[in-house]
Amino acid sequence: MRFIPVYQPSLTGNEKKYVNECIDSTWISSKGEFIQRFESSFCQFTGSRHAATCSNGTVAIHLALVALGIGPGDEVIVPTLTYIASVNAIVYTGATPVFADSVAATWQLSVADVRSKITTKTRAIMAVHLYGHPCDMPALRILADEQGLFLIEDCAEAFGSYIGTRHVGTWGHIATYSFFGNKTITTGEGGMVTTDDETLHDRMVHYKGQGLAKHRQYWHDVVGYNYRMTNICAAIGLAQLEQAHTFLQKKRSIAKNYAQQLDAIGVDYLRESPGITHSYWMFSILVSDARLRDPLRDALMAAGIETRPVFYPVHTMPMYSQRFQRHPVAEDIGWRGINLPSSPDLSLEGQDFIMQNVQAFFAAQPS
Repeated sequence: MRFIPVYQPSLTGNEKKYVNECIDSTWISSKGEFIQRFESSFCQFTGSRHAATCSNGTVAIHLALVALGIGPGDEVIVPTLTYIASVNAIVYTGATPVFADSVAATWQLSVADVRSKITTKTRAIMAVHLYGHPCDMPALRILADEQGLFLIEDCAEAFGSYIGTRHVGTWGHIATYSFFGNKTITTGEGGMVTTDDETLHDRMVHYKGQGLAKHRQYWHDVVGYNYRMTNICAAIGLAQLEQAHTFLQKKRSIAKNYAQQLDAIGVDYLRESPGITHSYWMFSILVSDARLRDPLRDALMAAGIETRPVFYPVHTMPMYSQRFQRHPVAEDIGWRGINLPSSPDLSLEGQDFIMQNVQAFFAAQPS
């Protein structure tokens, strides 16, 4: 039986060539030419002034928070509809995550709900560009500036997403990316933190390298972390970045095909808003009734098609549910959403096979 994974990386460029160069040169750890080349090329692609590689997307968020000085007694407003890492990293610093709801049309952080959650303890807003669709960053930036708050962009799922002609990650004070194996570009494990602020960049580099002083060998003047990326991972990242435009074009083509076929059978999905470019890290649909989600996933798996549920709202998880909260939009999406296979190399035949099975499932439901 054929099997279509929900995601798999495409490693058909210079990945092997660059990794072999690392091995041949013996520069396989956190020093080597590919670190700087990857950071520089990433800045060029996204339009950021500074970029710092790190070991994964979760520590990228933690590093950003540490660089901003977020800590005990501070509150950070974050969408509840997000991957758990966005919230856990806030807790790592000793700060308190404050959950906000989403907008039904875009699935993204509600600016109105963020405004209602601001207190005297609020230090930052974390915007998460869920599944590759950008948040309303112009409005969030106005709100952050008005309230004197830091604005953090979690772009783990939104490499290649734009508001107008401006890449996500360039609207806030600091931004983070993930390069896990299922991301649009991957390094296996890896992350990046970007900013236009030179001081913030220097602080990130300082903290990610064990707090090593800049001008005194083996002298450490802060409690730092070992959050560095290896030269091998950066080599893979550079090779991936060289193919980024191709990956993004393929993913948008898949999304267009899915959308046309879903429109024909009346199944809803996360749509691209006017004025933005959705990178479609994952293509996400909404069943009409939460009770249909697991049966649909089971039916697709029986046909060899892997899917994922949309993230469960974090405020419903045991460690964050001590205080009862309701975030109705996030909960509705969280119970009804499914991610379909979105690998850039997914064939047209594979896409149509998936849609045939989706259509067959809904055709079999009682009217």
